[in-house]
Amino acid sequence: MLQLSIKEIVNKIRKEEEFSCRASNNSFSIAIENYVPFVCAAIHNGNNLREELKRKIALSDFERWYEEDPLTGEFISSMPIRIIAHDSRYEYDLNRSPDKCIYEKAWGKIVWRIPLTWEEKRKSLKKYYQFYRVVDALMEKLLEKFGKCIVYDIHSYNYKRIKGDTPLFNLGVERIDTEKYGEIIEDWRSQLSKIKISGIKNRVGINEVFKGRGYFLEYITMKFDDVLVLATEIKKVYCNETTGEIYPNIVRELKEGLEKSIIKNAEFFMR
Repeated sequence: MLQLSIKEIVNKIRKEEEFSCRASNNSFSIAIENYVPFVCAAIHNGNNLREELKRKIALSDFERWYEEDPLTGEFISSMPIRIIAHDSRYEYDLNRSPDKCIYEKAWGKIVWRIPLTWEEKRKSLKKYYQFYRVVDALMEKLLEKFGKCIVYDIHSYNYKRIKGDTPLFNLGVERIDTEKYGEIIEDWRSQLSKIKISGIKNRVGINEVFKGRGYFLEYITMKFDDVLVLATEIKKVYCNETTGEIYPNIVRELKEGLEKSIIKNAEFFMR
């Protein structure tokens, strides 16, 4: 895949060029096949870790995989505008504020066997800020072109550790202006509820498992008045949480269902 610097990516967006590339620092990829008023993001898709950090981390590859959102990038891979993270959230978490994006402890576990140096943290933070620089440029261009924009912030969640019935999809809307966007949220819930997954009950929850308090949503919502971010969690029914086995048929059904739901909701949003 073509590699571009952050400056080159931003310049292409500002010139309204269509392109697909991987950032030259390998932290994320971005594709703009057509300038449309909606963006799909998978900011926890990645599992990359710099070599010097691999020597220091206290967690196994599987322990990291368990808390990452594998295949969320695949679910949005046919969308016209998509941005997919490749670095692990354990290097820096794009859904946390800058002062909290590098973990010392996460989900009850110590992350680093050997403490990170200031320089190691600086390298990670640089990539974090570069990602948000591209997000800024993209939001600015789409608002300039369309006057409003919607972002589908796609995640997945582990459900076996949660007692009781859990939804196939969870929408976190606590930090969204529900008076302004209530009809859009309801349409998104409705579209998701139509997705058919073989042998799996589909129920869509709102603020059940997660409330939508992530920094990605907060950052965009606070900075850009006319951008709606829909933080959407997918229950990890497409894999075995305890072994890492992937279920290809369910992955395919989820991908196809999400594609249709996103397109229909985006059309509703623009109307």
